[in-house]
Amino acid sequence: MIRQLLLALSENERVHAFVLRQRMARRAARRFVAGETLDEALGVVDRLAAEGYLLSLNLLGEKTTSPHEARAATDAYAEAATRLRGRPVDCYISVKLTQLGLDLDTDLAADNLRRVLEAARTDGRFVRVDMEHSPYVDRTLEIVTRLKAEGSDALGAVIQAYLYRSGDDVDRLLKLGIPIRLCKGAYAEPSSVAYPRKQDVDANFIRLQQRLLRDPACHAIATHDERLIQAAVSMVERENIPRDRYEFQMIYGIRRDLQARLLRGGHRVRIYVPYGTHWYPYLMRRMAERPANLAFVLRNLLRG
Repeated sequence: MIRQLLLALSENERVHAFVLRQRMARRAARRFVAGETLDEALGVVDRLAAEGYLLSLNLLGEKTTSPHEARAATDAYAEAATRLRGRPVDCYISVKLTQLGLDLDTDLAADNLRRVLEAARTDGRFVRVDMEHSPYVDRTLEIVTRLKAEGSDALGAVIQAYLYRSGDDVDRLLKLGIPIRLCKGAYAEPSSVAYPRKQDVDANFIRLQQRLLRDPACHAIATHDERLIQAAVSMVERENIPRDRYEFQMIYGIRRDLQARLLRGGHRVRIYVPYGTHWYPYLMRRMAERPANLAFVLRNLLRG
């Protein structure tokens, strides 16, 4: 019930406008958002890299409504890729295609993604295309596979375990040699397309996780669920899977204790570092994912 309410509020424009005016809410968001500027985000990237983490940099925002907005987001990602050049950090770029204009035109989003890839290619940076609501899955994967066919090898996709279709999508991407980031999924979806029960999502996550770990390419297991992580670690140890064949991915500000424990255990851990002014929908989804996140934000608001 709370999860569905928070996900609904994440798309409510009136609540969005109200929250953005609240100084205390902005302060609480800093737990999960590296800052509102690229400079602030790069400072976090440098600090975490010095601690031994791998990084993924994401400019918050989605569903642009004009070519101008899509171009501005593309320019911002190109700038981030440029600013990463020469930095001794393993940090790639994560993008959302609706931010690059997917709601306006598929070819526009593909062209903008090419620009981001070109900016990242100069320094050999990888680019990951995040997955959004289920209606975007086909077009997102179509663009990723199209650009892969054009020769963009440093390009990956995200698969959400709560969708019924994800097993077939994993098969398709593995055949094409496209690196996958597996996550549970953070959007409100109808039971016609997604598993409504957590235990079913978890079971599908483990099935897909096993397929990725047995693939010779390097894929990412993105979860904060200790039971799912332990299932992956047990499989790695049981089947002697090399540590460079997988990485765990976690979100900035969430389960820092678990991130550090995995790193001490010799596992590759990549932190998803979001930044920017469009933090409200992101914050609401993070609270919906995990009650502890909601409790943290409420404590900070009450302190104010």
